Amino acid sequence: MPTLLNPAAIWPIVLLSLSNVFMTFAWYGHLKFRHSAIFAAILVSWGIAFFEYCLAVPANRIGAQVYSAAQLKTIQEVITLLVFSGFSVFWLKESLTWGHAAGFALIALGASLIFRA
Repeated sequence: MPTLLNPAAIWPIVLLSLSNVFMTFAWYGHLKFRHSAIFAAILVSWGIAFFEYCLAVPANRIGAQVYSAAQLKTIQEVITLLVFSGFSVFWLKESLTWGHAAGFALIALGASLIFRA
């Protein structure tokens, strides 16, 4: 199990968190501007996604020193749920229900199995 004192264990989490902010805006940010042309939404999303990749690729390369690919993907998915929850509430102004929270918790519980020896 990687120790969080190791920079190779911490930096992937930091970089994946930042990349997920960009990813979430690229994938869902345009929903706030549904009146804009879909082609414009695609181009803007691609532009935003470039920065997501600039963070995600090094995160995975660094993280591979201490995490397996499955663990890196699991970290990314849990971060995605956390980032998306905040994004949904603060950017899209959508409410999160107990059903959402329970579903996300079950996903996180399942993800925790990846880190068991």
